[in-house]
Amino acid sequence: METSQRVVPRTPSTAAGHAPTAECSEPPGAGCDPEAGCDVVSVPTRQGLEAVDILRRGACEAVGPVLHDDGDDTLGFVVPPGTAAAWDVPGSTCTETDGRGLSLDLNVEPPVEGSDWLLPPGEADLATDPAVLRAALGEAARLIEAADNCR
Repeated sequence: METSQRVVPRTPSTAAGHAPTAECSEPPGAGCDPEAGCDVVSVPTRQGLEAVDILRRGACEAVGPVLHDDGDDTLGFVVPPGTAAAWDVPGSTCTETDGRGLSLDLNVEPPVEGSDWLLPPGEADLATDPAVLRAALGEAARLIEAADNCR
């Protein structure tokens, strides 16, 4: 994927019976200082892709940059610094970056070798709201469990 693409959020909808999972607690673009860095929530790719879809259907611009790591088969959601201290969502991890190797500059390669931007950064301070991400990951896990049990 070209890193110069900008992702345009979809208009809110309740298609396929999905309603927005949570209200935005921060305005879009809040949360990351390029010098302080951001934290990264990593989840299995399948759950992460479901969560991205849920977030993009929501009532606000709730999804920031997302990395796809082919080697680990994970997605990494960029979240505001300090999120890792209170992150407790089963099946995911939140890592503090303290600015080490994480740049939200479109002209810089993704910070992890073998990864690429699924949703590239559009602005240096954009991050996914952790409360909204938590709700989307929970909904994604329920959708995956329901789909797996239908087989």
